[in-house]
Amino acid sequence: MRRPGRDDDPDRLYTVTGGRSRAGTDVFDLVTLVVAESGPTPGMQSEHATILRLCHYPTAVVEIAAELRLPVSIVRILLSDLLDSGHITARHPVTSRAARTADGSGGDDGGSGHGADGGDEADSHLPDPQLLEQVLVGLRNL
Repeated sequence: MRRPGRDDDPDRLYTVTGGRSRAGTDVFDLVTLVVAESGPTPGMQSEHATILRLCHYPTAVVEIAAELRLPVSIVRILLSDLLDSGHITARHPVTSRAARTADGSGGDDGGSGHGADGGDEADSHLPDPQLLEQVLVGLRNL
């Protein structure tokens, strides 16, 4: 059985990353959400352009890897390039929830499905079920 990304020609993966084996930053894990801040530009590497087209809305790193049919380690390097150039922003879902709570916008019901008291304290430490579902779909696509 052929495995996407793993069975690709190593020369292609070397070319895609410019010979790098590690991302320039540790910002990206499997569930980091990536959003495009601009569209592709002429002359841009095709993988970078594809990532920007995929990320019009928050998209998890694992989903991007599945769509590109590349190993996550390679996608992290590509995302690092785009982050450095300002083409994307990245945030971890837990960080974004903590920020909403810290600024006072996450304490009431706010459409979160919890009661008016803000829900159970234990629920505030759990990832969003919709995000988990998206990650699961991405993992199944790998």
